[in-house]
Amino acid sequence: MNIRNAVNDGTHNAPRLELQQSWWAMGQLGEHGKEWTMEQKFEKIAEAGYSAISAAVPPPEERQEWHRLLDRYKLGFNAIAFPSRVEDILQSMEEASQFGSVQYMNLQVMDGFVIDQQAIELLSGLLSRAKETGMPTFIETHRGTLTQDLIRTVSYVRELPELRLMIDLSHYVVAGELNGSLARAEEHFAVLLERTSGIHARVSNGEQVQIDVGPEGDHPMLPHFERWWRTGMRSWLRQAQPGDVLPFVTELGPPGYYAVTQRTAAGNEIEISDRWQQGLLLKRLAEVQWQQAHSELE
Repeated sequence: MNIRNAVNDGTHNAPRLELQQSWWAMGQLGEHGKEWTMEQKFEKIAEAGYSAISAAVPPPEERQEWHRLLDRYKLGFNAIAFPSRVEDILQSMEEASQFGSVQYMNLQVMDGFVIDQQAIELLSGLLSRAKETGMPTFIETHRGTLTQDLIRTVSYVRELPELRLMIDLSHYVVAGELNGSLARAEEHFAVLLERTSGIHARVSNGEQVQIDVGPEGDHPMLPHFERWWRTGMRSWLRQAQPGDVLPFVTELGPPGYYAVTQRTAAGNEIEISDRWQQGLLLKRLAEVQWQQAHSELE
């Protein structure tokens, strides 16, 4: 199940790419040593040309403010959840329903020790319950989750034709230390990319899950990720129906998670990268890859 345009007036009926920003990735971003306020972050996201925010469903006491800002800055919303049992999806869907206007649900299924038939049964149950709600639901390829192992995830995809993926290959590149020849991984990546229903943008060098690709994107690993993104886009386009939307989410993690930092004499962790500008670069590169994917199908 793909995401369908909420409004279909005949003028924007072609399948399209929607550029989205991870709210988690907005953590600790700011200027002059001061983090942006919540509203400043919304303003920055909208000004940059993003169409939606990816985040966990806010707690009830924060929802009014979230809706005010989403409406003010004309941004969509999609939700992420972390189920470990089939029953968990019901609570996540109920929270999404209470919040309202959720485009899709992205699942990081817990955890990395659930494997083989047990994993297939959990995925099948989650997707079946999600289908009953009518909410487009995707499974993210992510370390520390049920999909952390590349080869097993390929087997899950082959077993479950209904399984659609939120692709983030940075996790497999770093987990497999894929910083040399990629030949043996490519056939597995190809299977997963056929199930692309969304993309999370981050570049790994096989040693760190997230790197700075340079102000002009000249890191040697970037062309591989661009090629994988384009392949996923092309696979999605072949299956897309009028009005379908492919989310591309820039998701560069903050210090304490993925960002590479250096420690000052005062003991503070300082990022060595301009994470906001790097995210904007990945966004621009996604737009280029989208146009190329279209051209390759003509």
